[in-house]
Amino acid sequence: MSLSIEVAGKSDMGCVRTNNEDNFGFDARYGIFIVCDGMGGAAAGEVASKISVDTVLDYFRTAAKTKTFPVVGQTFEGVSERANALASAIQQANANVFAKGSQHNSQRGMGSTIVAVLTKGNFFSIGHVGDSRIYLIRHGNIQQLTNDHSLVMEQVRRGLITREQAEKSEMANIIIRALGSEESVKPDVDDLIALPGDILLLASDGLTKHVKDDWMLGIVNEAPTLDQACNDLIDAAKAHGGDDNITCILIKMIDRPWYENMLSRILPGGLKWQNSI
Repeated sequence: MSLSIEVAGKSDMGCVRTNNEDNFGFDARYGIFIVCDGMGGAAAGEVASKISVDTVLDYFRTAAKTKTFPVVGQTFEGVSERANALASAIQQANANVFAKGSQHNSQRGMGSTIVAVLTKGNFFSIGHVGDSRIYLIRHGNIQQLTNDHSLVMEQVRRGLITREQAEKSEMANIIIRALGSEESVKPDVDDLIALPGDILLLASDGLTKHVKDDWMLGIVNEAPTLDQACNDLIDAAKAHGGDDNITCILIKMIDRPWYENMLSRILPGGLKWQNSI
């Protein structure tokens, strides 16, 4: 059986910030799901994250019409055409954010993280830049699929500090790779096999720095719906400070009879985009 998808997403300003620099979007018709966390003064972070979401969605909507995936930037060996398409979309987003930031002094240096998932049948590809994260919940366990592009996590990878020290470091928010900060960017991409019952969690660091992995797992497992799980995850982050914007998308892989999959292809729907709340 081919897998179908259920999805829910939510973004919240949090308890401290006066604006929301996070954006998220998805288009289930093309299997593309994105979370971005913007950065930059004078509301430039909101602009950067919105450009990033819009660019990636537009890339796959246009590709569906033209039946081609335009190559943007570098390509990657050892991954699928699907993963390379995701890498091209992310690199196009970087180019658009960089160009926009170069045009206005008030937006110069703006940037955004991105995590994105592209699904097709029983497979999915992931891509990311920055310290937003993708988790896989499978068979009662949770696994982080992305590696943060942050200064402290680079120190952890080199064995200079522990993960516990990284979480308490005053440099925890320093990103070493982001969309828009340079003319080109190298996204990390990978391919994975989906199993029935899998849940993918895409999240900005406003969630992950306050709600640890096991806690996120418990919240998602106990919630009756994906919508409720998104609400509960955000409430948990806000209950423990909520000092940043908080955004998450949950994607569930579901086995459905062949005729339901056919109907989903025939009937329009599955289109949703949402920016800051």
